[in-house]
Amino acid sequence: MVSKTIMCPNCKNQITIEGSPGERKIITCPKCNTRGGFSFPGEGAISKVVSGSSAIEIHGLTKTYNGLKAVDNLSFNVRKGEIFGFLGPNGAGKTTAIKALLGLIHADTGVMKIDGHNMRDESIEAKKKLGYLPERANFYKNLTPVQTLDFFCELKGENKSVILPLLKEVGLEDAINKKVGNFSKGMVQLLGVAQTMIGKPSIYILDEPMGGLDARWVKSIREKIKMLNKQGATVILSSHILSEVQNLCDRVAIINKGKLIAEDTVSNLNKYLNIKPRLEITVKGLDGKVPSIINELKGVEAANAKGNTLLITCESPIRVKVISALEDAGFVIENIITIEPSLEDAFVKLVEGDT
Repeated sequence: MVSKTIMCPNCKNQITIEGSPGERKIITCPKCNTRGGFSFPGEGAISKVVSGSSAIEIHGLTKTYNGLKAVDNLSFNVRKGEIFGFLGPNGAGKTTAIKALLGLIHADTGVMKIDGHNMRDESIEAKKKLGYLPERANFYKNLTPVQTLDFFCELKGENKSVILPLLKEVGLEDAINKKVGNFSKGMVQLLGVAQTMIGKPSIYILDEPMGGLDARWVKSIREKIKMLNKQGATVILSSHILSEVQNLCDRVAIINKGKLIAEDTVSNLNKYLNIKPRLEITVKGLDGKVPSIINELKGVEAANAKGNTLLITCESPIRVKVISALEDAGFVIENIITIEPSLEDAFVKLVEGDT
């Protein structure tokens, strides 16, 4: 048996439960009566309590191609009003999972719900809640952005008066008479964001919205995601730009080889994986050599030197001892930077541990 202390996503009440690895339990919070489920993780996985007010629910999703499981018994929930990162290395199954959720491909098994609507028998109602930007947005190249959004307004049954305000909102007001075929990749992505906003959906699924874009366009997409979330929308963000995910997302799910290997906040993943902060110390005259006093110092887990920069991995209380040891030995410290654990650190450690 395994004991877990979990937190109710509604009232933050902590609940301790027991179960076996892989077992799923239905839980009612004794404080606020929110009902949800918790799956005890198997070997190496991390899982969290799921909310009774979820925007997206995926349970037991499996998709097989030619005998190979692209998605393998995947389960996770996205809470209403959060920005949720969906991560994994190339070929992990992210896009397959998203397409299965949206009904664009047929899943072998699994229950998928969008805002409480089961995709198997309520897909039309469920899709009314959605704005979807695929990994590679494609539009008719001979149309202008106005004509493109006109087409999507007709498909969605929306008033076409929203077209110009939407193009202005994403920064394309100066390109309304240009053909989409002459757009840069960043402009196409922004047009894709505008398309997803037609009908003011409450849930956005964005598959690699910043992929291949330069810093200017990445900033534009980032600000649009923040704006949508501030207006109350739930956003699922799949991206390879881990720094953006870390800065934007409330929680993340990481999959590898089609399986969920982690679902939590970035800070909790770092705590679970015991990833330590690092000290970057500029030391005059170091010349690429780690001082022997650092290697002998108890509590220093790793130390490397490049030029006059010393990079040390250690627990927070050891930092003062490191600095004192260097000064006592006569070294001149010119600069000190603390590098906190990042999503990239957690991502690499999780994926490498799952191979």
